[in-house]
Amino acid sequence: MESPERPDLALPPGSATGVGSVPGTAPLEAVKAVFGLLPDLPFLPELPARGPGADMVGRAVSLLADLHGDVQPSGWRLTPGPGRDERLGVAWLGEDLDALEEVAGAHEGAVKLQVTGPVTLAATVELFRGGLAARDPGARRDLTESLAEGVAAHVAEVRRRLPAARVVLQLDEPALPTALLGRLPTASGFGALRALEESEAQSSLEAVVAAAGVPVVLHCCAASPPVALFRRAGAWGVSLDASLLTERDDEVLGEAVDAGVQLLLGLVPSMDSTLSDVAATVAPVRRLWRRLGFAPGLLATAVTVTPTCGLAGASAGYARLALERCAAAGRALVDDPEG
Repeated sequence: MESPERPDLALPPGSATGVGSVPGTAPLEAVKAVFGLLPDLPFLPELPARGPGADMVGRAVSLLADLHGDVQPSGWRLTPGPGRDERLGVAWLGEDLDALEEVAGAHEGAVKLQVTGPVTLAATVELFRGGLAARDPGARRDLTESLAEGVAAHVAEVRRRLPAARVVLQLDEPALPTALLGRLPTASGFGALRALEESEAQSSLEAVVAAAGVPVVLHCCAASPPVALFRRAGAWGVSLDASLLTERDDEVLGEAVDAGVQLLLGLVPSMDSTLSDVAATVAPVRRLWRRLGFAPGLLATAVTVTPTCGLAGASAGYARLALERCAAAGRALVDDPEG
């Protein structure tokens, strides 16, 4: 299954973007910074420093259709009606969209949204009586259907506010490899849930991809990301932490590039650190490209540069520097294809 808009979306060579979260609590300031630093693929920033409801899971809960949640001592839990933290999440999303419209209402390029994917959501949210939703097939199905409906409404709202923009949706699935391996913990913490079948994971992702109706990036910042599964689920792009990739991943990455899948590769550390020069930043992806045997001139078109993960844990100054470095790294792939 492919997104219906996929053939029409081609990012400029040397594009760069962020994974999603940034430090701070001011949405207007964050949106202005992102659109100024990353004009080829800006994104709607997530600001989890505001508290529960502004985190990645809280954002997804605030989008659910006919399901509700609230934060308990153990984390997010499904509830019979909207809880305080869900209401905060809805309000903060409204503020974020207002800021997005104010800054980019006339934006004509691509813009990326981020939402927690169905598998990771089930692996994070608890049932009303306790225990992860991932342990219950019915709950997994209900969450997927509810998220798909909520994502469709979210995309439609952004399209209404940014009528000339090309919306891209990123589904965050950091827990997917753990679920597939059967390593999600039980409520007691002494056991693990049964491994999720790949076929069910694919069906869940396909349902949300289809509902979105726009190109979808599937993001996983864990080791051994399920790139082939993402492709089968209809991903337009895959977003990965390049520092965790090994030569064992070469074959599936090469197949993805051959199939026209956009690679969003995390090359810039997401936590405060001393950055090396731009040449060293892009060296890992150049080595990957040589192993894959693709023409150097294809690199800047097929790869979009990102931080290794979200920037919520970084300082404000470093977060800006990291996004600037992503943009510079993208330009380096254009200016010097041979490296």
